[in-house]
Amino acid sequence: MNADPAALPVSTAQEMPAPDGPLSRARPGRERIMAAIRTAAVTEFSLHGLKGTSTQAIAARAGLTKPQLHYYIAGKEELYEELLMQVLHAWKVVFSFEDASDPATVLGDYIRKKLDHAIDSPEMSRIFTREILDGGRNLDRYWPNARAWTQKKIDVINGWIARGQMRPLDARILLMHIWAMTQSYADYAIQTRVMLGLPPDAPFDREPIARELVAFVLHGCGIEA
Repeated sequence: MNADPAALPVSTAQEMPAPDGPLSRARPGRERIMAAIRTAAVTEFSLHGLKGTSTQAIAARAGLTKPQLHYYIAGKEELYEELLMQVLHAWKVVFSFEDASDPATVLGDYIRKKLDHAIDSPEMSRIFTREILDGGRNLDRYWPNARAWTQKKIDVINGWIARGQMRPLDARILLMHIWAMTQSYADYAIQTRVMLGLPPDAPFDREPIARELVAFVLHGCGIEA
């Protein structure tokens, strides 16, 4: 990025701000072109990461010349940061524990939402994964917030344990296991289709997958479904 990520301010309220940038500020007359740029950028960044993606590749995929692309965006770094922050902001908003009273319902809903996101938006998920594989240098301002959001879930889970609603366990590791199991359907979609005997572009039958994942996690937590 143009700026040192470590120098970017971290919200004192521990809230990831909604992403702001050329995509979110598009005027009505520019929306169609910006949508094409966004779609092209998501594909390129999910395949190649920031370092491996060129503005020429984004422009070609969007049906633009490189000079046309730079009329709408300053550079790939700004575009990449905005898309990455959109992924992280969506995870924060969508994957919260809305009702902490019933662990079976809360964990079941959480797993299903994570699975739906992995299957429905695999390229957005892979942008984050590719960033991690590249060393995560653009995530410095995200980690404090991620730890804070995760701690809130940990506190809820520990509350269930204290009340005898589930067996004692390490809540942080439980959450990481859920992330790994659900996100694999985005990051390892090719392998999953091969193992299930599906054609490359065939849709997943997600209900049996969700049912097995939820049952597996709840059983492991000692929760009666």
